[in-house]
Amino acid sequence: MSLSRSSVETLIDLVEIKLSCVEVYDRDDSRELINLKRCKEELMDLVGMGQKVPAELLAMPKGRRRGRRPSA
Repeated sequence: MSLSRSSVETLIDLVEIKLSCVEVYDRDDSRELINLKRCKEELMDLVGMGQKVPAELLAMPKGRRRGRRPSA
């Protein structure tokens, strides 16, 4: 499965929103914060803000043709 650049950027936005909401009260919260930061870094790597990633991993999904109906 591959993700488009747009999808990865949306996921980064969602992780950043979650990061801004996390309040650390105990070890579990601290672990969640660390995992979210790691997740954000990995996603940023996927969109080229870090190390290079194979092109097939970021392949753009092929769009469907609109307005065509399947032949009967």
